[in-house]
Amino acid sequence: QVQLVESGGGLVQPGGSLRLSCAASGSIVSINVMGWYQQAPGKQRELVAAIRSGGSPNYADSVKGRFTISRDNAKNTVYLQMNSLKPEDTAVYYCNADVTYLRGIYGYRSDYWGQGTQVTVSS
Repeated sequence: QVQLVESGGGLVQPGGSLRLSCAASGSIVSINVMGWYQQAPGKQRELVAAIRSGGSPNYADSVKGRFTISRDNAKNTVYLQMNSLKPEDTAVYYCNADVTYLRGIYGYRSDYWGQGTQVTVSS
């Protein structure tokens, strides 16, 4: 199976920065899309940014120019650099990956989620 482990959340003042990391492990053959979602209290989970293997990233309008997503394919890791943070960025951030993995001699493709990491932007 596959696991996603996130790190890097915390409390930061408005205007500050944080860097989130998400490492995938397991019998991974390849990872197509990796992305970050946010879920604020009482709201639905929403896409923040996503990046395809070898492709260009895409961002939610609310974070364009402030957040940067990147990935290290050799490490099966995706990062989210968050700058100029605002109180409205406060949420639990979840990593997501579209993974092809091995079980025995067969390959399977499935969608995985991390456990979530809290980001709080407050003075």
